[in-house]
This record gives sequence, structure tokens and C-alpha cells, in this order.
Amino acid sequence: MTLLTTVFAAIIATVVWYKSAQAREMKSGVLCWLYWGASLMWLVDAIAEYLEIHEEYFTPAPLDMLNDFYLGLSVVALGLIIWLIVLLVKDPKGVVRAKLFAKKA
Repeated sequence: MTLLTTVFAAIIATVVWYKSAQAREMKSGVLCWLYWGASLMWLVDAIAEYLEIHEEYFTPAPLDMLNDFYLGLSVVALGLIIWLIVLLVKDPKGVVRAKLFAKKA
């Protein structure tokens, strides 16, 4: 479930990045890289787990699937937090800079 969750997040982020120039301006490429990196990590983990337990890999317990789904959602949320920090630091529209250096009347 972690692999599926991050792959879906990566696909959605990539489609948004590809379709919208405004999304590219808002550094959504960083989000794509984060999610595709997480997807690659979970793919390697899935391959290693399959090599270890073979056919049992395809019949996980429901509780294990739920835990994996929560872990996948946590990774997606962490990716969003990292993207927001990058967005605040890079400040492509100058909003943060304008608020910091605004003169008080």
C-alpha cells in the first residue's frame, strides 16, 4: 500500500506539474521528485520483501495493509511539508518577502 500511495501521489503531482505553468512556477517539480523518489524506495522495498517471503507477499493481513496505507499517507504528508518549506524559502511570487519588509503605517 505504501508503494501504491506514493505512486498515485507522484502521478498526480506530475500531471499537475505538466499541465500548469503556474504549478511549475510554484516549484511543484520538487514535489514530483520527492514522490517519485519515495516510490522508487518503496519499489526496492517491495522487491526485497518479495525475495524474502515469496508468494506470501501477495496475501498481506488487513491490519498490515492498513498500517502500510497510513505510512504511505505519512510519506505524502511529509512530502507536502517539505514542499511548503521549499516554497516559503524560494518565495517565487515574493509574498513572504513583501510581508517581511512591508513598512508599517
